Amino acid sequence: MDAMFAQLLHVTTRAIEVAGVAVIVVGIFFAAFNFVKHRARKGAYHELRATLGRAILLGLELLVAADIINTVAIEPTLDSLAVLAGIVLVRTFLSLSLEVEITGRWPWQSSNRSAGHAVDQPHHD
Repeated sequence: MDAMFAQLLHVTTRAIEVAGVAVIVVGIFFAAFNFVKHRARKGAYHELRATLGRAILLGLELLVAADIINTVAIEPTLDSLAVLAGIVLVRTFLSLSLEVEITGRWPWQSSNRSAGHAVDQPHHD
């Protein structure tokens, strides 16, 4: 039974990895097609970069999930845990970098700085 469970987890992690790679590849094609279609429009390059960044972020999340499942459930050794820690560290740095590139701000910053100030202003009828 343990061998069948290990095989099922192995197939599951491979499927998640394939999905992560597929998301990135499809995102690249979608972003390129959209860029070519709207290249004359102002901001097309920024939209291309943002679309690529979103696809890479989603793909990275899936790849990290597969690595976590693989390390915790299939190969729970100190060496594999150290490798997972390195992978998660690198991918976290990449995710933060891509988030800043896409949005122009850190993830913990509010999306609209003036939104908090609008609540504090008195309402005049």
